[in-house]
Amino acid sequence: MLVKWIRCGVIDRAGFERGQRKWAGLLGEPGFRGQGGGWSRGQPGVAHLFSIWDTPSYHDAFMSGGAHDRLAAAQEGTYESLGVKLFERRLDVKVGFRARFADSDLLRLAHCKVRPERAEHFTLMQEKVWNPAMAGSPGMLRGVFAQGPDSDFLVLSMWDSATERAKYRDGPVARLSERADLDADVLAVAGDVVDVVQAWTV
Repeated sequence: MLVKWIRCGVIDRAGFERGQRKWAGLLGEPGFRGQGGGWSRGQPGVAHLFSIWDTPSYHDAFMSGGAHDRLAAAQEGTYESLGVKLFERRLDVKVGFRARFADSDLLRLAHCKVRPERAEHFTLMQEKVWNPAMAGSPGMLRGVFAQGPDSDFLVLSMWDSATERAKYRDGPVARLSERADLDADVLAVAGDVVDVVQAWTV
């Protein structure tokens, strides 16, 4: 499964939101599973979107077939920066990740740059330490742990409310970081919290 993360620096919010609704045209594309996202809580004017595909080849076919450009044209001129990163699923957080955003109010993303020689340990700690803790947190619906090139990793989790996510953040995170030896694994961690805009859900 391919996870596509799109980060946009938006300059025309109303125009961007109108254009984002056009991405409903993704429905019916071969290999497309779902898309959702919303506005960053910590970075004004930043939108995060996540598009889920069965395989990289389905995504590549969509990008090269003309449909992508037709849909993207609706948002032309509404953003000043656009960053795209691709990841392949390694683990589910909880059981059976589904590309479903309609029941989520909040997304949490963690983008981790991992020391190459520590990538397998980092993955093991995700499976043995982080995943069980997140899966046991009330309000955490589902998530995915995915790997990109150059020892880049993405942890995307979906929550039913900011209140429940805050309990997890304020509770065991520091203890879990120490147990997982996180500082020895990672070169850098960048995170964000996203308020889901349901009108963008495909």
